[in-house]
Amino acid sequence: MSLYYDLHIHSALSPCGDEDMTPNNIVNMAYLKGLDIIAITDHNSCLNARAVMEAGKGVVKVVPGMEVTTSEEVHTLCLFPDIESAEDMGELVRSKMSGIKNDPRIFGRQLVLNSQDEITGEEENLLVNAIDMDIYEVSAETKKRGGLFIPAHIDKSSYSVTANLGFLPPDLYVDGLEITARGLERYSEMYPQYGIITDSDAHYLEDISEQERCIKSDNKNIQKILEFLCKF
Repeated sequence: MSLYYDLHIHSALSPCGDEDMTPNNIVNMAYLKGLDIIAITDHNSCLNARAVMEAGKGVVKVVPGMEVTTSEEVHTLCLFPDIESAEDMGELVRSKMSGIKNDPRIFGRQLVLNSQDEITGEEENLLVNAIDMDIYEVSAETKKRGGLFIPAHIDKSSYSVTANLGFLPPDLYVDGLEITARGLERYSEMYPQYGIITDSDAHYLEDISEQERCIKSDNKNIQKILEFLCKF
């Protein structure tokens, strides 16, 4: 079995996300690009995940998730088996936020949308800041809810586990690693024991992945991720 995927997509809830990143626009673009499954991963929140999942019914499968910024300012992908688990984690993450308010003039609006692409509110807390949970705690809480914990874009020079910690802790529980297309060859060789994914980290509709990244059932390292995604 093979799945064409993009497991790192932001909606208009992320302050850095374009306001055209609405549930239906995301889903329809993913469909047009031939994807089988996507994940909605806004910064430190899953307030739009339910709406994207509803919009995706019968079109493309949608995994609820978040891109959580740990206290070390490391970006991590946290993907969940159902919306209830994602929202439960979202409440925990919200309780660990710094309380700094968003300034839409500087960072952009943080739009909460329904499945009809209607604006139902705005998140007032700035979502891009680090929360008061370290990378081990975020990993443990994700696993506790049956989710996948995947350090994001580990080859980047900022907001990655290798940049901010200097290495991937050998005792850190991870379900896989995300590497950008640019660093894929080098970092795959460095971490051959892990399942590797490559996503778009899309903040604009045109950046959502084409039908080029495929998870295959004959890849033993990535089997855990494939089995998780096949439940959707």
